[in-house]
Amino acid sequence: MFKSFLPAAVKQLTEPTSITLAQSIQSREIVTPLTTEPITTTYVHQGSGGTPILLIHGFDSSVFEFRRLLPLLRGDNQTWAVDLLGFGFTDRLSGIPYSPNAIKTHLYYFWKTLINQPVILVGTSMGGATAIDFTLTYPSVVEKLVLIDSAGLKGGSQLSKLMFPPLDSLATGILRNLKIRDRISRTAYKNPSLASMDALYCGALHLQMPSWDQALIAFTKSGGYNAFKLEQLSEIGQSTLILWGDADQILGIGDAQKFQKAIPQSQLIWIKDCGHVPHLEQPQITAQHILEFRL
Repeated sequence: MFKSFLPAAVKQLTEPTSITLAQSIQSREIVTPLTTEPITTTYVHQGSGGTPILLIHGFDSSVFEFRRLLPLLRGDNQTWAVDLLGFGFTDRLSGIPYSPNAIKTHLYYFWKTLINQPVILVGTSMGGATAIDFTLTYPSVVEKLVLIDSAGLKGGSQLSKLMFPPLDSLATGILRNLKIRDRISRTAYKNPSLASMDALYCGALHLQMPSWDQALIAFTKSGGYNAFKLEQLSEIGQSTLILWGDADQILGIGDAQKFQKAIPQSQLIWIKDCGHVPHLEQPQITAQHILEFRL
């Protein structure tokens, strides 16, 4: 029913979209220049036809983030979601520099191995910064760009200054605490009732993967994603759709218009009555905008 690489706690899922996505997760060994060993990478691939849509999740998250959005996109489109290097259920091998550059390299070789044609790249929160970085480095790979409540206009986390023993273990211990994760999740929604127990389990399953804490510490110590300069954003030549919850309490709403002004061929659409995660809180509306944009 569920793949053996998923933690046993996957059996606690109760919502149909969560269970269906869990049953759809696949893995593939991806050869990259980052290490002599292939990196077993987890992903979901559904649908067929059209320009591929590739979904990129946020910080300390996984493909489960797209459990409500992906089924609405896959009808006439091959739709992919991938666990980034150091996140989700993708293997965390020792000796890899878990950093934005490594994430970008791994993502490119995932694309080259399994997709190998231009994509509509969709990034949420930190995944938006990943998508921007990827688009600037590999412009021929990205046909169109979608940013959903995207990071990228503020510098790396101040937590990086605290990532030394024993504070690093304490920090990851806090992030492992389900009560704290539930509190963060409720802040991400405008309607906190959507932060169900099933949502909490979806957001915490990957914490049980080997070396979760070490990879998270390494990524944070790398500084994470620095703020993109306005001249960098002006180099994005792809048509770009910016979707933003009008009640985002995580990143606020000011960056939405800054992205629109900085990216030449961009349009901004506000998702009403929505917090930081439109793809979870308003998936039908979010999917509709993406599907109209892809045409």
